[in-house]
Amino acid sequence: MLLEVEDLRVRYGKVPALNGVSLTVGEGEIAVLIGANGAGKTTLLNAISGLRPFSGSIRFRGRPLDKVAAYRRAAIGVGQVPEGRRIFTAMTVRENLLLGGVSRDRSGRARMAGDMDRIYAMFPRLAERQWQVAGTLSGGEQQMLAIGRALMARPALLLLDEPSMGLAPLIVAQIFEMIREINRDGTTVLLVEQNAVQALGLGQRGYVLEIGSIVSSGPCAALMQDPAVQAAYLGTASAAPAIRGAGEPAHPDAQHIDGGRQ
Repeated sequence: MLLEVEDLRVRYGKVPALNGVSLTVGEGEIAVLIGANGAGKTTLLNAISGLRPFSGSIRFRGRPLDKVAAYRRAAIGVGQVPEGRRIFTAMTVRENLLLGGVSRDRSGRARMAGDMDRIYAMFPRLAERQWQVAGTLSGGEQQMLAIGRALMARPALLLLDEPSMGLAPLIVAQIFEMIREINRDGTTVLLVEQNAVQALGLGQRGYVLEIGSIVSSGPCAALMQDPAVQAAYLGTASAAPAIRGAGEPAHPDAQHIDGGRQ
């Protein structure tokens, strides 16, 4: 397995955010994590990438990550596209991309230029706007830039946090097709996404996270046929009871945890 998470626990002060989460992501997969706001999805990604202290075990290619700093995790192949994009809005598109490659490689300009060309081929819109200040891009273009910046580090595992948030349906379809293409090119993806229909249709392995715990997992195709998942996340009427807590805050402090946007 490329990524193995076992009994992961995270707290915000006295408030538990993750309660013994375990999951795996195989090499070459698109794994999907769905759940309601406040379930702990962003917290999980931040723990994997080194931005949130945790107890339990995270192994990447068999290597424990509990004592590996966030910048070192990026260097060994764990890349993250955060929720809300968080690009450098005062810098140009090109400058944002160059910064994305810094953690991985100091070997020379030629290799960096080759990576830049690869990103421009994948996202032609970014090539057209490479000298444009990033803060003036549209929402969809900013999301492309955030993904491209992460890919500049050549990650083996790409953590994607709500890439469709706030985007028009046509742009969402384009973003999901780009994720599929990134995976075809050899990058493993762990996708956090509230658009459960699109996400489960894209992935191979799926997990449902509720109130800090994994309550269901399996092949994405099987989860899409699960009456509880359908009722809670796919907008399908079902006589079966919905998965507990779906659509509800994880707990009274859910708006505090991760800014209430997980």
